[in-house]
Amino acid sequence: MKIAVAGKGGVGKTFIAGTLACTYAAKGLKTIAIDADTSPNLALTLGMTPEDAARILPIAENQQLIDEKTKTDYPGVFKLSYTVDDIVSSQAVPTPCGVQLLVMGMVRAMGAGCACPAHNLVRTLTSHLFVERKEVLIMDMEAGVEHLGRGTAKNVDILLIITDAHQASLVTAERIVNLAWPAGIPKIAYVANKVTNTDVKARIYESASNHNVPVLGCIPHDQDILTSGMLGKPVTTEAGYKAVAAVRTLAETLEQNFLSN
Repeated sequence: MKIAVAGKGGVGKTFIAGTLACTYAAKGLKTIAIDADTSPNLALTLGMTPEDAARILPIAENQQLIDEKTKTDYPGVFKLSYTVDDIVSSQAVPTPCGVQLLVMGMVRAMGAGCACPAHNLVRTLTSHLFVERKEVLIMDMEAGVEHLGRGTAKNVDILLIITDAHQASLVTAERIVNLAWPAGIPKIAYVANKVTNTDVKARIYESASNHNVPVLGCIPHDQDILTSGMLGKPVTTEAGYKAVAAVRTLAETLEQNFLSN
């Protein structure tokens, strides 16, 4: 089962991605979480301490690894073909909830389509994870779909676009939809988050309907999540929190539809 999670910053996508990952790991399923956001903090959501999270060296910033995989004897020339299966075992970080975490990091080069070694390594690794690996994979993305090239996107089971009712969030969700279909992602769905009342819910559902996208889950606003976040307390395993319970219901829905894949 391969799930990509996107949305505007602040809508709660990392909370949802992390809770999904921890839910599947708790079921005994081998689960890899991929942090592909340019401001990575999925490690904290998965229960790591800030100190341990800060020690993670992102793939795109691991110069030794980049050189090992891509460097040649010729200046300015790097390999375009190499194996990456060993990167998962060597670079994935275990987290307290049982999820293996890979942090992609920011490619510090001009142009989203650059052919720099770091970009090539991230792209090749992403493709390997979604095309060849058999674990449950959950990628926490930023608003775009750049981490999923055309050859990789078709192997994603579903793109979950997380949105609340704010206009900026809904506009971002629309932009993601417009990027996702041409990329070849086979199924796209909204997840309504931070829902406080029926009017908020209706606004999100109306926006989804206008763009011919179903709403697969509805996560209520939960003050416990906000309070725990202020205290730095991970919440993905707090079954008593109503938002966590709703994400677990979403996990069941996804499992029923896609786990056989």
